[in-house]
Amino acid sequence: MDWLNYHHLQYFWVVAKEGGVRQAAEQLHVSQPSISAQINLLEESLGTPLFRRSGRRLVLTDTGQVVFRYAADIFGLGRELLNAVNQRPGPRPIRFHIGITDTVPKPIATAILQPVWRLPQPVRVVCRETSLTALLPDLAAHRLDLVVADEPAQCSLPYKTYNHHLGSCGITYCAAPKLAATLRRQFPHSLHGAPALLPAENTATRMVVEKWLRGLGIQPLPMGEFEDFALMNALAADGLGFVPIPTVAAAEARRRYGLQPIATVAECAIHFYAITAERKLKHPAIVAITETARYKLFGGD
Repeated sequence: MDWLNYHHLQYFWVVAKEGGVRQAAEQLHVSQPSISAQINLLEESLGTPLFRRSGRRLVLTDTGQVVFRYAADIFGLGRELLNAVNQRPGPRPIRFHIGITDTVPKPIATAILQPVWRLPQPVRVVCRETSLTALLPDLAAHRLDLVVADEPAQCSLPYKTYNHHLGSCGITYCAAPKLAATLRRQFPHSLHGAPALLPAENTATRMVVEKWLRGLGIQPLPMGEFEDFALMNALAADGLGFVPIPTVAAAEARRRYGLQPIATVAECAIHFYAITAERKLKHPAIVAITETARYKLFGGD
């Protein structure tokens, strides 16, 4: 197998970039003969000259031009590697691999992700959505940088994870304008027997709503159960029933679907977590998400 000596390649690259051996020697703080020797070894290993003389100047050969372009890419990637490891801004987008559990309402997930695209450096987001149990092994193996969930990772797991509480919010019960006006009267007892569109059973929203309703002895009339909050809200806009919406997403539901609030119940609290494989938060996207969620999105709860 052929091996490329990157030390020789770097000397060649600096000479080509700086325009001569003397300039390269000054930048690299080595002698000119040492640089010339390194370039000769590189040319011998490649089997072709990389420079030719033009008067007193060194000019790249055709092969030298090709090698110079590759060298620029190689050392540029090397700088980006160091930037990525140390989380410093670089010219290319930094990759951010995030998992979001399928029980987190889409409006909440959207709001949590928004700060990533407001960072000073470009970020390329790779997002996965599935169950928490499916995401955590990838987090532990560092295939994911972060998992966002509406429940914490359990301490009984066979690998170490850290839960960072992002915040919590109550539930705002909403409906199409006519139904909302009716259900506001004598709330919450007005929900007894009222048509309801509910999140799927495995969601935190559904569980806190059912617990609150049971505590009051209220039984609405379920008209449907949905994993997709957008579909649930669209059907609610047609007047098919009231919907429980996390309060931080209620304004968006009003703007997009024309739903009106019936009432907000703070006791129906849903909690959201950022789960990482490391205790200290270093990735700039994770820092942006956690700080924005804690101090703006959830109001410092």
